[in-house]
Amino acid sequence: MYKTPGYTIEVDIIPRHNRVRDVMRPPIIIRPATPADLAAIGRLGALLIRVHHDFDPQRFIPVTPRTEQSYASFLGSQLTVPDVVVLVAVRDDEVLGYTYAAVEGYDYMSLRGPAGVLHDIVVDPEHRGRGIGWMLLEATLAALEVLHAPRVVLATAEQNEAAQRVFARAGFRRTMVEMTRELGNGTT
Repeated sequence: MYKTPGYTIEVDIIPRHNRVRDVMRPPIIIRPATPADLAAIGRLGALLIRVHHDFDPQRFIPVTPRTEQSYASFLGSQLTVPDVVVLVAVRDDEVLGYTYAAVEGYDYMSLRGPAGVLHDIVVDPEHRGRGIGWMLLEATLAALEVLHAPRVVLATAEQNEAAQRVFARAGFRRTMVEMTRELGNGTT
């Protein structure tokens, strides 16, 4: 078992060949992000954008030369906002993944009352399959509960079936479906 403040992760979710390697490594720590983490968060944010753009280039924005810096700058501006949660998964000072979530009020366009909104959850591809995403998700849900969020909502790309399975296993249910249609007006 991995033990982290407040919860335990069963090693059964880690493939056998990774268990031996992971036992010999220092533990993964989930903690609030700091300004020192922003470069790594920016890199992971750009990865998130790249993956979504690859899913559907008409719907999702492309990565630009400034994406990493812009993403890091935006999330850096969120680090001290009271109802925002930005967590990182770290081993030996290396950021392996992060989450970004916020407690938001009524959103009449989404037909939703107050809720925690999980905007981002990303794990570096080299570190996937070891329970890091699950650890980040559990810690983020716990932090949102402390902030008195009555529920948590999130959106995931239609093609991201692996993430959808993780979210379903964590108790999320489908509530909305986004649909996109391009118009012929030539704007991008």
